[in-house]
Amino acid sequence: MPESPRYPDASAPAPRRKKPRGARFAGLDVDDEEAAAYAPAPLPGPPEPAHSGVPAPRGARFGGAAAEAEEHGGRGRGRAWRGRGADGAADPVAPDPAAGQAVAGAVAQLLRLRAEGRSGEAHVVLCEVAAWPAPRLPLLALALHRAGLAADWTTLLWEVSSLPPAGFAAAAGALAAAGRETDCGLLLRQGVARPAAEVADAALALDGAGRQGQARDLLGAFVRVHTPQEAAELARAAGTRLLPLLLAAAREVSGEAEWDLVHALRVAGVPGL
Repeated sequence: MPESPRYPDASAPAPRRKKPRGARFAGLDVDDEEAAAYAPAPLPGPPEPAHSGVPAPRGARFGGAAAEAEEHGGRGRGRAWRGRGADGAADPVAPDPAAGQAVAGAVAQLLRLRAEGRSGEAHVVLCEVAAWPAPRLPLLALALHRAGLAADWTTLLWEVSSLPPAGFAAAAGALAAAGRETDCGLLLRQGVARPAAEVADAALALDGAGRQGQARDLLGAFVRVHTPQEAAELARAAGTRLLPLLLAAAREVSGEAEWDLVHALRVAGVPGL
């Protein structure tokens, strides 16, 4: 057998199989079958992106929103928020393309202000957010709870309860439609602190939107905290349209509450009895 650089000695035994090459087999004296045992399993590919990739809000007002919004519930433009919230209500779906991004930016801003102890400015943000379109309210509830800002959600509900009757009724309807019955009930109970005529307007707006259950709950909350005479004033302000709902609401409170209301309505001369 002729000499070669690899086998200088012709009497040498038969050549061994080639060693595996590459850094991962450095220093190993194994054949091809053994080398296969050392080969690592292929790594999985990169995960699918969790959001649409639309940039988060920028600028001083939304400082840090890109990271915090992703951590605390931001899903990007045009994405639906699904799953279950802390209270078991279904996660709402963003009603318009800008809703998710706007909510994420507001939550990031609140987180920064709370961390810096700027409570007054945080309250101003909540007052501004309270005037947003009603369909964004369930999104705000979810994002604030996920961010650990449950107290801010309670404050926000109080600010929403002070909206004009149409906005107040729209907010209650949006919460009910999203399955947030507890939040809706709290909002309705807070709303009865307004004058009787405004409560009547809100109840009429709910009834006109097909939310008879919420209209009755609002009237029931009014009956619980106001006198029968004040309830009769509410009925006078609303005309006969609310009378059946008002009587049904009083009946749900108690038989005595219904009787007192009927008496007050007759004394006040409210028609329709």
